[in-house]
Formats: sequence, structure tokens, C-alpha cells
Amino acid sequence: MKKIFVLTALALLVSVFSTPNASACTNYLITRGASTDGSNMITYAADSHVLYGELYFRPAADWAEGTMIDVYEWDTGKYLGQIPQVAHTYNVVGNMNEFQLAIGESTWGGVKQLGSQEGALIDYGSLMYLALQRSKTAREAIKVMTELVETYGYYSSGESFSISDKNEVWILEMIGKGNGEKGAVWVARMIPDGYVSGHGNHARITTFPLEGKTSISSDKMDKIFNPEVTTVYAKDVISFAKEKALYPKDGKNKNFSFSDSYGPVDFGGARYCEMRVWTFFNRVSKDMDKHFDYAKGNVKLDKKGYASNRMPLWIKPDKKVELSVLMDAMRDHLEGTELDMSKDMGAGPFGNPYRWRPLTWEVDGVTYCNERATATQQTGFSFVAQSRDWLPDAVGGINWFGVDDAASSVYFPMYCGSTRVPKSFAVGNGKMMDFTNKSAFWVFNQVTNLAYTRYNAIHPEIRDKQVALETKYQNFTKIIDMAAEGMFKTNEAAAIEFLTDFSCNQGDNLTNEWRDFYGYLFAKFMDGNIKTKDGDKQNPTMKQPGYSKEYYETIVKTTGDKLKVIGGDGH
Repeated sequence: MKKIFVLTALALLVSVFSTPNASACTNYLITRGASTDGSNMITYAADSHVLYGELYFRPAADWAEGTMIDVYEWDTGKYLGQIPQVAHTYNVVGNMNEFQLAIGESTWGGVKQLGSQEGALIDYGSLMYLALQRSKTAREAIKVMTELVETYGYYSSGESFSISDKNEVWILEMIGKGNGEKGAVWVARMIPDGYVSGHGNHARITTFPLEGKTSISSDKMDKIFNPEVTTVYAKDVISFAKEKALYPKDGKNKNFSFSDSYGPVDFGGARYCEMRVWTFFNRVSKDMDKHFDYAKGNVKLDKKGYASNRMPLWIKPDKKVELSVLMDAMRDHLEGTELDMSKDMGAGPFGNPYRWRPLTWEVDGVTYCNERATATQQTGFSFVAQSRDWLPDAVGGINWFGVDDAASSVYFPMYCGSTRVPKSFAVGNGKMMDFTNKSAFWVFNQVTNLAYTRYNAIHPEIRDKQVALETKYQNFTKIIDMAAEGMFKTNEAAAIEFLTDFSCNQGDNLTNEWRDFYGYLFAKFMDGNIKTKDGDKQNPTMKQPGYSKEYYETIVKTTGDKLKVIGGDGH
């Protein structure tokens, strides 16, 4: 009976990929014991074909009693309503606030019947940015976020949130209760120090410890600030699943799996989502081959109907993770695997590791898929948030920020204490259908889209410049850290202005340099040629590399003698 129950429940579910406009994002989480310099780090790629990449800024402010704030859905701009403002809100640069608290997310949809909640006022985007304005720590953010949806309702579908501060890193997974009920069910778990985790559009928390020394339910939220507590969950997370026939009424609570009940994994959940987590885990551990079959979409079910071959929620890396390694993890196209996107026919003659949407397609009634890699063309912005407990907060937090496809972007340092952002990255500088070459988003898109046309020739030049700039920035911040830390002892305001000025200069200088870089690349690779300046000569040297031997052979195989030269040479 239990197996029949589970199969019936599965019929009620849809994956996030059945929703055409759903956001698809990637997060990696690194605890300080797993990083080379002892910093906590999370990454976030905000991936949407209609998201304009810009760096949000919300200054600290005091608010009069009775002030109300308007809430708009982040994805669509739809007005949802008003909620009371708090007395004081904190300075927020992008997805990181002045206390080194950072939050990212990925959408996974989950149970269709829970995907909407009429009258709800808080969507997942508002939840992140309200929490950043109202919280100093990850634990406080979890309390704020869960209380907000309990009070005002949850407007979005299933979400995973990465939440980090200078001491801890947490993952919070949440799904609404659907129409007729207010709020959400959720579980939050602290990543053990020395471990790494990740999520990419699929729920990853399965079973979790129930009430005890290290685990509390939401009716005891006053205990969340006890450092021994490492798991927190909605008091009705299990009973609600039973009520909605998502878990057997006689099922044992200790066997309850959040993901398998509210968002079970299927082929798409593994191949398009868990695969991205696998690629990161595979970079830092030699023990991931055993999970590759699962990540490719071969999901095996046990007698309960749960996936029996899932990857762990967190792993211990073979060696500590460097900042540059984490940045490059955001640039993965499944290189080094049998699914390497630059190696099959879809890559075209120039090894382009991108596939234009839709994600799936049919031939003769059979459905096939494109890979969904971490690095993707539809990224609006991405970041690596770095929190360091040995420095003053305004210095210790760096939001390494970039716009557009991470593989062709550059992460520059925005100190979390900054009181303004670079003009070229600021909100209002251009829009998705409003081009301006003064905007970092458009400048980077020009370079990236040029690279897509002849990837194996153009991207290596982008990569060289990317590495050079990020190395420079990382060297600069070591000096800036020391100088700002010293300034804080005598003049905190001057130190914050110093950090702000540095961050803004780096961002705007990067945009200017990248704009010139586009001109250089366009001239060099125009018209299918590769041209290089030849001293003071009027004409450059020129190469016409054509296509690879393998691609020419493919042309002959598919065209026969149609292009065969008879009795002479072509020009």
C-alpha cells in the first residue's frame, strides 16, 4: 500500500522545468574550515533569460513608527501589497549586507498544488532582500524569513536558500502551503564546518534530525541562537505532508524526507539540476564517480518510492578550496566528462559549449535534451560572497560580483560596507531592451556573444584577461584589507569611504577596460579571419583557420559530392 501511495503522490508533482519562466540558478556553499583562507563563501548565479544584470543597493536607514513598505514580486515586478517597516534597516550591497550576511537561492517548484497562495505578500526575492535589511547573522535571517512567510504568506513555489555569515553557512528549503492556508513548510540545516554543499534548482534536504539537543521545531525559535542547534524546521513540516497525502499517515517521522515528499527527484531534477552540484563536488573530491550515474538522470527508487542513490547534502573536500577555484566552478560546462558540451555535434565547428533553448526537443516523436551546465548564457548576474571573521565587518565581507555568463565575466570586489556602487553596474543604467554601452551588463554581453560565434578561437583570449584581472583584484584586496583595518582603529567613516571608493573604481574601470577589449576582439576576429598588428605596417598579418579536420569530414559525410571540386581549385 505504501508503494501505491507514493506513486499516487508522485503523480501530483511537477518539476521546475515544466514552468517556462521559472528562474534557474546555481549555488555552492563553502564553510570556513573547507576554504584555504578560513572564510565562509557562497556563490549564486541568477539565471533568467529576462533578468537584467545589475548591482542592487539599499542604504541603511531609520524609519518612523507606522511606516509601510510596498512589496513587489522580484521576477515580474507585480505589486503584492504592503507590510510594516522595521525601525532600522541595514546597508545592503547586492546580496550581502554590512554585517557580512549573504543570501542566494535556487527555485525548484515542487508539488504543483502548493505552487501558489492567493493573498500572500512575500515572494522569494522579497524574502532575501528583506532578510538582508533586517538581520545580522544567518540564524537571525532564518528567523526573520520564516516569520515573514508565516505572518504574510508565501507567494512563491519551492525554493532553496544559501545563507552565510562570518561564522556559519546554512541551507534553508521552503515550499508554500497552497491556496486556503497561509505560510510555508521548511527545513534549515547548518553545513558542518570543514564541508561544502550546493544546490541548483532541486530540493536537496532529505531526512533530518528531529527534536533534540541539536534540532528544534519552529515553535521553539527562541532557541535558534543556541550554537548547538544545527537543524531547525517548521513544526508542521511532516504533519502537513501527511495531511496533503504527500507522506503516508502511518509513516514514521524519523524516515520523513523533505525533498522526496515535497519535491522528489526525477530525470530532469537529476540531469539538469543535481548535475551542477555534482560538477562542483567532483572538482573538490575524487569520490564522486559513484554518483555520476545518478547525476545523469538514472534515479533509482526504493520501496518507499524515495530516490535511493542520491548524492549527500554535503561532502568533505579532499583539500581546502581556494577562492579562484570556486569562481571557476561557476564557469563549468561539464568539461572532463562524457557530457562535455564542447565535444558533440551541438557544439558546432568551433566547440561552443552552449545550447540555445528550449531545453528539450523532439525527433521522430522521441524527446532529447540539451545539457544544463553551471555556466549558461542567460545569467543576469552572479557572485561569490566571502565572509571573514578576523576583520571588521565592513572590510571582512566581499561580494565578488559579475554580470552575464560567468564563463566570460570577471568577478570584481565590492566590499560589503560600501555606501554606493559603480555607476556602470547601478540599477537604472540600461534595461533588458534598452541598450547602452555605459552599462556593464551590455558591455559584457557584447564580448560574450561575440565569443559564442567562434568560441575555440575567441574564448581563450577572454580567459587570459579574466585570470589576469581577477588575480590583480585578489592581490589588491590583500593590501586594501590591511589599510582599511588600520583606518578603522582611528576613523571608521574614512575607512568606509576608502573601501567604497576602491570598489566603485574597480567596477567602473573594469567596464571601461572590457569595452575597449570588445573593440580589440571585434577587429581581430572580424569576418572569420584572425588578424594581428604587424609592427608599424599598414596591413596586419592574417590567418584564415577555417574549420577543423573533423568538421570538414562531417560536411563531406552529410553532403556527399555536392561540394566536390571537379577539374580545378576554388577561391
